[in-house]
Amino acid sequence: MRKFNIRKVLDGLTAVSAVASASSAAQQQQAGNRETEIQETLQSEHFQLCKTVRHGFPYQPSALAFDPVQKILAIGTQTGALRLFGRPGVECYCQHDSGAAVIQLQFLINEGALVSALADDTLHLWNLRQKRPAILHSLKFNRERITFCHLPFQSKWLYVGTERGNIHIVNVESFTLSGYVIMWNKAIELSSKSHPGPVVHISDNPMDEGKLLIGFESGTVVLWDLKSKKADYRYTHDEAIHSVAWHHEGKQFICSHSDGTLTIWNVKSPTKPFQTITPHGKQLKDGKKPEPCKPILKVEYKTTRAGEPFIILSGGLSYDTVGRRPCLTVMHGKSTAVLEMDYSIVDFLTLCETPYPNDFQEPYAVVVLLEKDLVLIDLAQNGYPIFENPYPLTIHESPVTCCEYFADCPVDLIPALYSVGARQKRQGYSKKEWPISGGNWGVITQSYSEIIITGHADGSIKFWDASAITLQVLYKLKTAKVFEKSRNKDDRPNTDIVDEDPYAIQIISWCPESRMLCIAGVSAHVIIYRFSKQEVTTEVIPMLEIRLLYEINDIETPDGEQVPPVPTPGTGSNPQSIVPQSHPSTSSSSSDGLRDNVPCLKVKNSPLKQSPGYQIELVIQLVWVSGEPPQQITSLAINSAYGLVVFGNCNGIAMVDYLQKTVLLNLGTIELYGSNDPYRREPRSPRKARQPSGAGLCDINEGTVVPEDRCKSPTSAKMSRKLSLPTELKPDLDVKDNSFSRSRSSSVTSIDKESREAISALHFCETFTRKADTSPSPCLWVGTTLGTVLVIVLNLPPGGEQRLLQPVIVSPSGTILRLKGAILRMAFLDTTGSLVPPAHETWREHYEDKDEKEKTKKRRPVSVSPSSSQEISENQYAVICSEKQAKVISLPSQNCIYKQNITETSFVLRGDIVSLSNSICLACFCANGHIMTFSLPSLRPLLDVYYLPLTNMRIARTFCFTDNGQALYLVSPTEIQRLTYSQETCENLQEMLGELFTLVETPEAPNRGFFKGLFGGGAQSLDREELFGESASGKASRSLAQHIPGPGGIEGVKGAASGVVGELARARLALDERGQKLGELEEKTAAMLYSADSFSKHAHEMMLKYKDKKWYQF
Repeated sequence: MRKFNIRKVLDGLTAVSAVASASSAAQQQQAGNRETEIQETLQSEHFQLCKTVRHGFPYQPSALAFDPVQKILAIGTQTGALRLFGRPGVECYCQHDSGAAVIQLQFLINEGALVSALADDTLHLWNLRQKRPAILHSLKFNRERITFCHLPFQSKWLYVGTERGNIHIVNVESFTLSGYVIMWNKAIELSSKSHPGPVVHISDNPMDEGKLLIGFESGTVVLWDLKSKKADYRYTHDEAIHSVAWHHEGKQFICSHSDGTLTIWNVKSPTKPFQTITPHGKQLKDGKKPEPCKPILKVEYKTTRAGEPFIILSGGLSYDTVGRRPCLTVMHGKSTAVLEMDYSIVDFLTLCETPYPNDFQEPYAVVVLLEKDLVLIDLAQNGYPIFENPYPLTIHESPVTCCEYFADCPVDLIPALYSVGARQKRQGYSKKEWPISGGNWGVITQSYSEIIITGHADGSIKFWDASAITLQVLYKLKTAKVFEKSRNKDDRPNTDIVDEDPYAIQIISWCPESRMLCIAGVSAHVIIYRFSKQEVTTEVIPMLEIRLLYEINDIETPDGEQVPPVPTPGTGSNPQSIVPQSHPSTSSSSSDGLRDNVPCLKVKNSPLKQSPGYQIELVIQLVWVSGEPPQQITSLAINSAYGLVVFGNCNGIAMVDYLQKTVLLNLGTIELYGSNDPYRREPRSPRKARQPSGAGLCDINEGTVVPEDRCKSPTSAKMSRKLSLPTELKPDLDVKDNSFSRSRSSSVTSIDKESREAISALHFCETFTRKADTSPSPCLWVGTTLGTVLVIVLNLPPGGEQRLLQPVIVSPSGTILRLKGAILRMAFLDTTGSLVPPAHETWREHYEDKDEKEKTKKRRPVSVSPSSSQEISENQYAVICSEKQAKVISLPSQNCIYKQNITETSFVLRGDIVSLSNSICLACFCANGHIMTFSLPSLRPLLDVYYLPLTNMRIARTFCFTDNGQALYLVSPTEIQRLTYSQETCENLQEMLGELFTLVETPEAPNRGFFKGLFGGGAQSLDREELFGESASGKASRSLAQHIPGPGGIEGVKGAASGVVGELARARLALDERGQKLGELEEKTAAMLYSADSFSKHAHEMMLKYKDKKWYQF
């Protein structure tokens, strides 16, 4: 685990600088008073950054191994990662420092160790007997390239085949090379004129460890006698070899070839194969050879006591099966089953009852590693059903486009989501237990529940239970099913603003208490969902269409009507701004032939059956305006207590009452300012040309007239995607150099760029809106990409029936303040410094009995934030974080009491106000890879760690912090990396992690039987030490390979804290371990002395006994 040096910050100095940054002496005095009033408990020692766990499917897998005794699976990847899986909930991630691809993995079966071979010609020995596995030894080959490795069961000698065709032998205990080498020119026929190619296979005869089978790529197979150091038999075939497998009796082996054939050879008949099979070749009538097929990349030959052997292979399909999916073929007796896979096969392994190669194998399952999935097939059941995979490997089922993370959720939430999600499970899985069952769970030290929500490119949303460093899918919601789908590309409406993935999720707003969910999609659509445990059929899907257009001067609309005036404070909703609700859009084109008033997607007009879970409350779509496509949504917020949802883009802001299904507010961003607009803007008219489909959310503030000290940067974590989907939503698309850089959109005119200001942050709250306010009231705070914070006052009708009859009155009340950079996050603190949560309703079943409804209406379950019940004299603090700085504002006075410039040279991608250790802080993630935290309200720096050297679009889009020191991001297109910035969690992490290695007895070796023992049959053992040890074979050439000692070994050190304490603990452990080893060495030496002494006495007695006897008297 990577160590981080945390910059500790002196509290006093930064507090002084924070106070000094206030604008006047009076404010300084006020800040001083506040500081004495609010006791800040968080200090820099409460923070430490470390990675916790990695979830999801290993990205770009390349190698597979299984320990049949420990029942642990290992997967290696092309980026040098190592993922280890035991029973569900026990998994581990490790990384080779070089980042080279893993080409092969070999378990030391039941030893708690693993050997990895990498593409940079290094071998590594991993110690799995500790919670965080570490490398004990490494061996770097200098002159030869590693192509294949083989470690016989219960042997310490590893055979390493190379590209040159030689075989070297490595002692896995000391990780040193033996002097014994099998040279390619000794192995092949002397008369052979060509090189046999790289070694593609090595294995010892199951019945005779002294005989080694070597497969060369060209088609030559050699049975090498290790003792006599010569070849016993050579088997030659015209076709290249991909893999070789033994029959357990050691009399036959099978080879797979590049022409789609299998050849079975009798060991003692090297002239020709005993049998040639083309599993997928068409048999021609006139006895000709079958047509060649695709290469069989791997074959396994497994025997059973009761019946025919299994021959399992990947590849080998005929060339005329164009478009056919990759297949695994299982041949058992006369039956052949072809199992189609969703992705190409990387590797497969047959799981068998015994680890001994010389016994009946009794295969029970096949584990198939695919490019993007892991499949386990049950061989014992008819039809070969697959096992239900309990690991969270489906994060990438559709590419992830956004993430949200919630800690400390209501306790009934996970069971509720699980119960509705359980109905979605597929049927037809194997009825047996998941066979990968090794390891033990860690100790659960966290008592709170955590939920991760992922939004995907196909419009689906997944809810995950992420409590206690595990991950399990709870429920999946498909948002696309509300829309009509075009059957083919020609049918597609030309109103699309993206070429593909039109349903992709961009923003998720969720209220865990009320369970209300709101999503914004890439086609400028918003859907509001309500949670219900009952199934309903919706006859007509409630729908609103909104014209959110951007213009300053009065321009004739296509219909000849004037643009609705700005609502003045006190006016209700403006009916002119609402497009009439109808399923066929009001009009498809304006008088001059331009596309107008049409949404990008078509909502279904047939009844929709909705299963228990999330059910549609309302669909809102932005429409085309005079040939201009709607701009993508950049911010979104829902409030269950007010019954409102609000969203904005680079045109303006819209607010909807989802209870009454009406539009309350539809304003251009500039209209929010009224007459107080601080920026000079040129009037413009709507564009007459359609934007190219890639131009989505343009770079809103590129070249905008902004305060001079503003650094040019992307607008926000959600907006800096450039959001020119379809490209940006593809998670595996990284910007050049993999670094996070600005994108530019050429489609936006210079006038457009100057005047466009997007809505970047929205926050519902109950607070003071004007300086003269004596009590807080419901309002919406709005942040823009130019760093402006504005307030909209909400006048809500009373609860119950009145809430559905009387209108909500909204009135913009002007600008509060300005910051450098786009506004990212806003929050409010009370006088004690505690977070004031937005008001919310507690969840209740929507479709309940009338009597129950009456009771709940009288009860009015709106939970109002604590501030409204406080005394009038008490005030609040607003915390506002932008791309560049953070400010704390005292309310209602609106004085800035604290200010912190977060970054000068970079910009903040994500900022969250989070709770930790019964206090709160501001956590920020910057584009330069730094993670920082600041105390609240004084904004003292508490943590600054350079965490990620490279930040790409995917990380920027998915990084999020949550309460209790947790954070996550999408580290690859298929994996979520979780981390903690809490010292307490770092300390408890070691206990929480599962154990991979458990003490398991190795099964008994198979019986040789009486007759086999009598007549010399059965397995022949070999004293490898005698052959490969230094005394017999000498030392290997020093220049051939270099030994590198590994850093691992001592349990717990990897998780120890950085700093002096950690170093001392590490040194003490090292001394203890050294002392222990010295003690053991002393005992062993004493035992050897005693043994030598007794042997000497015994030998002397024997000599005296036979001293005077002749040879014939013995």
